[in-house]
Amino acid sequence: QVQLVESGGGLVQAGGSLRLSCAASGLSFSTYTMGWFRQAPGKEREFVASIRWRGGFTYYADSVKGRFTISRDNAKNTVYLKMNSLKPEDTAVYYCAADEFGTTVMAETTRYDYWGQGTQVTVSS
Repeated sequence: QVQLVESGGGLVQAGGSLRLSCAASGLSFSTYTMGWFRQAPGKEREFVASIRWRGGFTYYADSVKGRFTISRDNAKNTVYLKMNSLKPEDTAVYYCAADEFGTTVMAETTRYDYWGQGTQVTVSS
């Protein structure tokens, strides 16, 4: 069955960096657009970034543009989220998601077929 497993979360001070990874199995990774979302306590899950299955085109939420970078390694069936200049408001559980043959702009949770279990990112001030 399809599995998406996130890792790389943790506690970091404001201004610091983290790199999240999401390892996929049970699917043809190269044909899936991948996305990152986050959910803070008491808030709805929100879009962070997406990367298209073909061409590697990327799309970011305005709140992270210029600070976060999404990338993928199809040979390793893994998508990454490099997070720089972290702020306390970036604190959330971060989830990766997958949609086969998805477009570049994939900001709605309903467009994704598969989800990981999430990894906690906490940014202290």
